Amino acid sequence: MLGNLSTKLQRILRDLKGEGRIAERHIQVAMREIRIALLEADVHFKVVKEFVSRVKARALGQEVLRNLMPGQQVVKIVLDELVELFGREEADLRFSKLSPSVILLVGLHGSGKTTTTGKLALWLQKKGHHPLMVSTDVHRPAAIEQLSIIARDIEIRVYEDKGSDPVGLAKKALQHTLNTGFDILLIDTAGRLHSDAELMTELSRIAEAVNPTEVLLVADAMTGQDAVNSAREFNQCLNLSGVVLTKMDGDARGGAALSIKTVTGTPIKFIGVGEKYEALEVFHPEGMASRILGMGDVLSLIDKAQEVVDEDHARDMLKKLQRNEFTLEDFREQLRQLRRLGPLEQVLGMLPQVGLLKGVKKMQLDEKQLVHLEAIMSSMTAKERAGYKIIKASRRKRIAKGSGRPVSEVNRLLRRYVQMKKMMTKVGKSFSSKGLPKLGFPI
Repeated sequence: MLGNLSTKLQRILRDLKGEGRIAERHIQVAMREIRIALLEADVHFKVVKEFVSRVKARALGQEVLRNLMPGQQVVKIVLDELVELFGREEADLRFSKLSPSVILLVGLHGSGKTTTTGKLALWLQKKGHHPLMVSTDVHRPAAIEQLSIIARDIEIRVYEDKGSDPVGLAKKALQHTLNTGFDILLIDTAGRLHSDAELMTELSRIAEAVNPTEVLLVADAMTGQDAVNSAREFNQCLNLSGVVLTKMDGDARGGAALSIKTVTGTPIKFIGVGEKYEALEVFHPEGMASRILGMGDVLSLIDKAQEVVDEDHARDMLKKLQRNEFTLEDFREQLRQLRRLGPLEQVLGMLPQVGLLKGVKKMQLDEKQLVHLEAIMSSMTAKERAGYKIIKASRRKRIAKGSGRPVSEVNRLLRRYVQMKKMMTKVGKSFSSKGLPKLGFPI
């Protein structure tokens, strides 16, 4: 996520921290490199100028230069100013007092509106809501079919009508929502250029007809300043309530994330971090700033964990750890939960300090290794997973053959399981049942 910019900023600040004493010339060099890094990431030039100016003014203050650890102070200043760029306060999704709430999704062609509509509907459903989706993109029939396919995949209802008037279609969908008890209506609109007066007028008429609680601009973060410019134009026409940035898992550019709040005044509410329907994250400004500087993003990690970890299951797991009853069956289940969190590289990037370790960026995280571990445990019988000590040489050969992995990998898995069981039993005994941590992964 913002990989190129993140790598460059981390290198610049790491070099700065390596200086025993920091003089003004060190700050000047660092600020010049930060300016170049931000511009290369396609951050708006005015935003870059103001950001560098504020960081430089604070970094040259006497309280920094006289500090025993001035490098650390500068890192904190950069972090604080990055948070300010994103908007220090988190922008929560708003809901109307009277059901249903209407969420209007708008944006340019190819920005990912239809997929984001499905992702947001799934996110809302997991939060206990009952969303209904509708596509008003009558200009592109394939868009209506695409939303229907997404609806089937995520098992969420979509309103369909043969009408050719987008405004009328939105009104009918809203009336259907009122009649059937859905509490949220998500309206996917046709992609359009902000310079297309006719289509922008159509959007205004839809918004006037359904009185949306949220008007979210879906923007492709990879387009850099084009995303910022379109956000500014859409905001003038519709008074946007928030932005969803898609393709934030890419390395290139991404400067829209750092520019959009300052330039348009519109907060980022969600980010798309992958192609899967679950790959939608609430935007945490401080977490994103920390992630860019390699300091982790614990809030986003907790959000992910809460989606895949059942609290009752986690409490049962804690009791097993306290009684030294953690089995290979439990290990397999925890491995599955870890994989549901998303790509390992993303998960590691959210852990504090991991991103700062040298070599982590170069480390090849092979997701296949997790698949192989699960395959080995799935090739065991339930009795073997319940009591690993019965797995002797002949059983190990059978398990290796069944999983398609060499016996050496079976042996390595069992050794690691025994080591982990001892460690996690000690950890489990350090918690009371009432003091269960939110992240309950024993892996």
